[in-house]
Amino acid sequence: MTHRSYAHEKAKSGIQPGSDNERLEFLGDCVLNFVTGDFLYEHFPYKAEGELTTLRAALVNEAQVAAFANAIELGQYLKLGVGAERDRSRDRASVLSSTFEALIGAYYLDCDGDIESIRIYLEPVFESVVPALENIVTQINPKSQLQNWAQIQHHEIPEYKIVASSGPDHSKTFTVDVSVAGQPLGRGRGQSKQIAEKLAAQQALKKVL
Repeated sequence: MTHRSYAHEKAKSGIQPGSDNERLEFLGDCVLNFVTGDFLYEHFPYKAEGELTTLRAALVNEAQVAAFANAIELGQYLKLGVGAERDRSRDRASVLSSTFEALIGAYYLDCDGDIESIRIYLEPVFESVVPALENIVTQINPKSQLQNWAQIQHHEIPEYKIVASSGPDHSKTFTVDVSVAGQPLGRGRGQSKQIAEKLAAQQALKKVL
């Protein structure tokens, strides 16, 4: 794996132009985004486009891809220029994530563009962070997530109903039940109807997903 700093320093020694990682980084980034999208589409069948986009961003962001690189100790195989080595570039997330992309690009070329080989390699890598992705899912608008599930499973939308309210007008607490196809699924309590509905949807999602 060849960082551009190494290629630049060795240019006078006859190293060929374009022999650093950068072109492979471009290719690997494209392949990684495609396989990530495919993985998320299959793994989260009830997520809407916006939610899948958020999850993909979390799965291929710089810090996460750098973590993938660290997991296989990819940094130790990276050739760096003297200055980059002195600056500890080997430990930088930006460098590690780019190097992982280059690895994927190289693997894609090595297997003659067989995307299935890339998928087989990356799937367990992605699976290792699914629990963290699940936490991200819970932070995505749960009402939208529950609606997507309800439309797919029952061809209906969730019904929210205020079942109780208490407190003075300036500081009320609302209790909301949510049901789908007449089946009660969750209850939420909050200082606004919106918060109560969100909490009810979160409880419902724990039951159905």
